Amino acid sequence: MKTIATTLLSAVLASGSLWGADAAVTALKVNSDLSTVSYASDLWKKATFSSVLLYPQTTIRMNDKKANAMNAHNKAKKAMVAALYNQENIVFMIRWPDSTVNVQKGMSTTSYADGFAVQFAGNFSDPNALPYIGMGSEGRPVVLHLQKVAKDIYEPNGNGDVAHQVNRNQTDLFGKELAAFDKKVASLGSSDYERSFVSEGFRSMTEIKDGSNHSYARIHYLQNKKSWEGTLSRALKDDYVNLNAGAIPVAFAVWDGEKMGRDGLKHLSAWVSVKLQGMQGGEALIKALDTKLTGDPKAGKAAVAANGCVGCHQIEDSDAPNLMGPSLRNVGGYSTAGYLKESLLKPSAAIVPGYNRNAHSAYPWYTLDKGVRVSTMTDFSWLDEKTQNDIVAYLQTLKAEVE
Repeated sequence: MKTIATTLLSAVLASGSLWGADAAVTALKVNSDLSTVSYASDLWKKATFSSVLLYPQTTIRMNDKKANAMNAHNKAKKAMVAALYNQENIVFMIRWPDSTVNVQKGMSTTSYADGFAVQFAGNFSDPNALPYIGMGSEGRPVVLHLQKVAKDIYEPNGNGDVAHQVNRNQTDLFGKELAAFDKKVASLGSSDYERSFVSEGFRSMTEIKDGSNHSYARIHYLQNKKSWEGTLSRALKDDYVNLNAGAIPVAFAVWDGEKMGRDGLKHLSAWVSVKLQGMQGGEALIKALDTKLTGDPKAGKAAVAANGCVGCHQIEDSDAPNLMGPSLRNVGGYSTAGYLKESLLKPSAAIVPGYNRNAHSAYPWYTLDKGVRVSTMTDFSWLDEKTQNDIVAYLQTLKAEVE
């Protein structure tokens, strides 16, 4: 296992009852081969689909005026998710609404693609200290599988065949010879834009190219339902994650090319608990992800105001944008109670960078101490536990309506 490989839920965490909480998604155990399962497989008829809400990610404001205007009033999307697993692989299907089809066109810088991603935590031994959603965080890696809708492109794939990378209009071919050239280019083309990445914090995302990560993803548009469905199959265990556990945390994201969606401009779920049917354990993870922290949101809102949080964060839609710190407008949609409380007590645990490197140079979000990022946010561990819980309960209410 590599240094960022996962550790399983400990026996202590795995013991006990469900405390009344149910996993958000249940992975059905099957005996069939799952290494290359797509949306067309009959296996999905056996699966149980569960709703997962995807919220517009508004933590960091894009440095793109047009994109910001197009996405200013995004609502949450309701996706349907199902999972299957066997001894070697686990596969997910996600369906989400999208009224338009947008395709990545070669190297175009003005077109944006629809797509989806499935993310796994490299280490989930402590379900209250999962990686920062989206990019992971220092010491808490994530593996992310991305699938975009792409136009056929030619890739040499190491064959050394450069002749067919030439634009057809720059050849000296005509008639049947040109038709044969086009046919050859098409046979060498690929419309499958599938990538896998590992990340341990912002600006650390790295594509996995060493062959140690085995996955298979597909995407398909349902014209009659105006929605996409995507599937991802991957190994239960590889050099980066070990998913042989009673329950695992998984996150989902989708992009809308029609609204210039890319990078952080997307819809994102919180960490979702997935129970592997028939496997023991995972109760502590399910509890951490699927039960709300006891607290009084009204009192929490008053505590947020009293402690001046709006001075650095945009908290509600009615607040003026404040780029002194990350926006919290939808933080309740894609953050767990454990992450919110940790951020309150240990602000440097996961640091979100500014929306661009030149923003508010006189008021940085963090400083560097011997190369380590230290948040400039106040440590609120001095607050009594009730007030802490009240604030978290309030922050969990901050989320967009579902479309």
